[in-house]
Amino acid sequence: MGCGPHRHFSPPDDRSGPFHRGRGGRHGGRLFDYGELRLLLLAIISDAPSHGYELIKTVEDRFGGSYSPSPGVIYPTLAWLDDMGYTVIEPAEGGRKRYRITPEGEAFLAANRAAIDELMARAGHRGPGGRDGVPAPVVRAMENLKLAMRLRLRRGEMSEEASEAIAAALDLAAKTVEKS
Repeated sequence: MGCGPHRHFSPPDDRSGPFHRGRGGRHGGRLFDYGELRLLLLAIISDAPSHGYELIKTVEDRFGGSYSPSPGVIYPTLAWLDDMGYTVIEPAEGGRKRYRITPEGEAFLAANRAAIDELMARAGHRGPGGRDGVPAPVVRAMENLKLAMRLRLRRGEMSEEASEAIAAALDLAAKTVEKS
């Protein structure tokens, strides 16, 4: 199924894109693009076979809590790595899937070493201060709120009672933040 080491990732030529210092993209910009996430996950897996939750936590730790990929991003990316033959799935405890790098994956990493080194350098520069000086726990909480709202809104219409409850919770959070 994999295409072997002949498939290469090319970072975008536009250095003002969402991963670079310019904060382009939706909602203030993404930390990095999908191709870069593939490389990051593969590099982490090359250090030690991992399952999805471990990868989410490892990425979060590497970025000082300022970025935590959602399962909706991680699992499709892992499926792509598996489809390409860059990883294989090993059964693990509790029925979880553990991803292990293949020789093809190692070759893919070697072919993209410069991009990976850049990714790791950027991950290293994101300390516990979070993004733009915002403390990491605050960034995490903001991301959790955004995700919760998106998930709730995707479920469809909400009753007047649910709408009022959500608005009241958000208003209370806003007042608490203003007073802190």
